[in-house]
Amino acid sequence: MSASAAAPALIPLLLVDDHPVIVEGIKNMLRPEEDLQVVIQAHCGAQALELLAQHPEVRVAVLDLNMPEMGGVELAQAIRGRWPQVRVLVLSMFHDHATVADVVAAGGSGYVLKTASRAELSNAIRQVAAGHTYFSQDVADTLLQNFQIPSALEARRKPALTGREQEILELIAREYSNHDIAEALFISERTVETHRRNLFTKTKSKSVVGLIQYALRNKLIS
Repeated sequence: MSASAAAPALIPLLLVDDHPVIVEGIKNMLRPEEDLQVVIQAHCGAQALELLAQHPEVRVAVLDLNMPEMGGVELAQAIRGRWPQVRVLVLSMFHDHATVADVVAAGGSGYVLKTASRAELSNAIRQVAAGHTYFSQDVADTLLQNFQIPSALEARRKPALTGREQEILELIAREYSNHDIAEALFISERTVETHRRNLFTKTKSKSVVGLIQYALRNKLIS
């Protein structure tokens, strides 16, 4: 078999939803996707954490938000705290700004609506497994809605970025890693990390998503 015909690497998944029929539905939806493998499923947060401890191979956890005892946001925080290599993708019917912001703050890498097609859900899983972020269009619109018109006060307080910081900000928005940025700009990864820290400090951002939101609403990137 040629390299081009080789099967894609498997992405082991955890599915968490307090409705077993939903879990089975997602499993059936993903069954034709040969690279996506549901290795464990859980119906509550505590069970999910217990099973994750036994399955270190899991790369993406697909979570519902509205679950008893431990909700999806709290579960996302617990997963990211204990297993930072596991990426979290939320699957929900709701996408109000406060909820989406909570998911991002908890370390979620993606947010997909339960009305998503198999193609979109599969793509979202692959994107977050690869270290990127993914938000359904409606969710992305919700995130950006509150940032369309910056206040005059905020505009006056907009921090000045150096030329190098601007270059790095644009590459971060294009999902370049520190290593890729260093190669593109012929600087060390340590220098890139210093500039990244300065960007987060100047913009008062707590995550890459927050940094990009700030850059978009202040027209620092297009």
